[in-house]
Amino acid sequence: MNILGISAYYHDSAACLVQDGKLIAAVQEERFTRKKQDFAFPKNAVKYCLEEEGLKLDDLNYIAFYEKPFIKFERILETYLAFAPMGIFSFIKAIPLWIREKIWMKTHIIQELEEFGEFNGKMIFPEHHESHAASAFFASPFQEAAFLTIDGVGEWTTSSFGIGQGNNIKILSEIHFPHSLGLLYSAFTYYTGFKVNSGEYKVMGLAPYGKPIYKDLILDKLMDLKEDGSFMLNMKYFNYCAGLTMTNNKFHKLFDGPPRKSESKLTQREMDLASSVQKVTEEVMMRMAKHIQKETGKKFLCLAGGVALNCVSNGNILRDGPYEDIWIQPAAGDAGGALGAALFVWYQYLGNERKADNENDFQLGSYLGPEFSDDFLKRYLEEKEFPYTILTEEDIPEKIADLINDQKVIGWYQGRMEFGPRALGSRSIIGDARSPEMQETMNLKIKFRESFRPFAPSVAAEGFRDYFEIDKESPYMLLVAKLKDEKLNKLTPEQEKLTGIAKLRVARSEVPAITHVNNTARLQTVNKKYNLLYHKMISKFYSKYGCPVIINTSFNVRGEPIVCTPEDAYLCFMRTNMDYLILGKYLLEKKEQKPLDKDIDWLREFELD
Repeated sequence: MNILGISAYYHDSAACLVQDGKLIAAVQEERFTRKKQDFAFPKNAVKYCLEEEGLKLDDLNYIAFYEKPFIKFERILETYLAFAPMGIFSFIKAIPLWIREKIWMKTHIIQELEEFGEFNGKMIFPEHHESHAASAFFASPFQEAAFLTIDGVGEWTTSSFGIGQGNNIKILSEIHFPHSLGLLYSAFTYYTGFKVNSGEYKVMGLAPYGKPIYKDLILDKLMDLKEDGSFMLNMKYFNYCAGLTMTNNKFHKLFDGPPRKSESKLTQREMDLASSVQKVTEEVMMRMAKHIQKETGKKFLCLAGGVALNCVSNGNILRDGPYEDIWIQPAAGDAGGALGAALFVWYQYLGNERKADNENDFQLGSYLGPEFSDDFLKRYLEEKEFPYTILTEEDIPEKIADLINDQKVIGWYQGRMEFGPRALGSRSIIGDARSPEMQETMNLKIKFRESFRPFAPSVAAEGFRDYFEIDKESPYMLLVAKLKDEKLNKLTPEQEKLTGIAKLRVARSEVPAITHVNNTARLQTVNKKYNLLYHKMISKFYSKYGCPVIINTSFNVRGEPIVCTPEDAYLCFMRTNMDYLILGKYLLEKKEQKPLDKDIDWLREFELD
């Protein structure tokens, strides 16, 4: 039984193949088109999923699209009518595309996929938040659990909770548009000068530099928050229902000024705004989580939707919430909706049995994307005449560990590409977490991004409890934990008084490059189950140099998707100040490579925030 899941047309389009209940392949369209968060129909992603199993379109039994287009169109139309004549320009821009393509989704999908053959199966359209819930629960390790989904908006729903049992999910309660925690966070993303739908994680990273001085103002003027986590937004301060911006003049007046211009200098005001909306988000999510446990009585919680990528809130719920354990879908945003839709068909629509052991999830480490054999890599390198050294699989861990210790920055390209927004040791840039200078160096000279952005650590599963105040493994980099007190440095009175970006230059722990200014890190714990070579390399670094922690950041530069092909990896390697690239068993040193010939002005190729 072959089921193809598809998400498209909002942001981060993706495709997923489920075969007899097993996740076979999943990938975002952006990885092929090189357009970050590409929302076009995921034709390249579908092609990869089919080719991974040698399938044609007529081999598919079902295609599952992640939402119901007619209901979504209803919401869009009703919203425009409710705010008319405001929003006329947005209406004129949006409606023709809906009438021409999106509302007739069955026909449109067939037309988009006709080059892959004839489809003779059935199409299923779960609701948007059903797809999120299915991606959270059905891929989780739990046989029974509560679930919470939070994003910007699906058809009408912006948040939902319910129960998953065996092969069934049931939504019990919802919050509807325009009242949306995701859109509130996006409004502050827009207001602080970052790009909506991609800059929210920057706001989360900026928050520890500020103080939540606007939190009470948000809760007093913008949001009516109830004890159970439900809320209503005061829409007179927002413009997203009818306009082309997130906020309006009343919002700007409330917070004493216009939105920050993109790329302009960050001030303490933006840091305080980021801190404030982050604290509001944490409080809302905690109230929701506690209420859900009271309503359902479940000891486990699953999360999905774009807001579930807020790893600070996730860490709070795990640490201070009422649950024994939580599980977050690694592709929590709309890309994961493709996976959820396919699993929804297999389990809930078709009624197939599902058995979970409360320990092992069904996500397979989220290593579900393309991989390239050593033979393919060798042919590529020789055709291009790129100098390289061959390492044996036994030599790779020690060689890379030595390079990290020598303060080198390495592009690590191994195995199947990760599904979701996080690099998990297949398409990663790695370095020494012990270096006080490495965070700023990698931000400015490798990633070409803001210096305040924190780096995540990959930590050997055998050693993470020695460094972090967390008892649960975090294989998908979706939990934030504090470093243990004994790993922190004692700050001087002068260092304690620093504010804003000046905090960045203080070495706060034994691993300062991954220690955020609030002494936390968004960690990935690495065990040998799904990524043996990466685990061996970190373990070798641990045994040889006494530290189980390295820097792991995604293999890309600012504004660019994570690399997919060997060519993507080589170009990123050459356009940055990386020192080495390990492609499979082939090690490339920067100083041995010829400069790129007539390279494009590549920084302009990618849209920056």
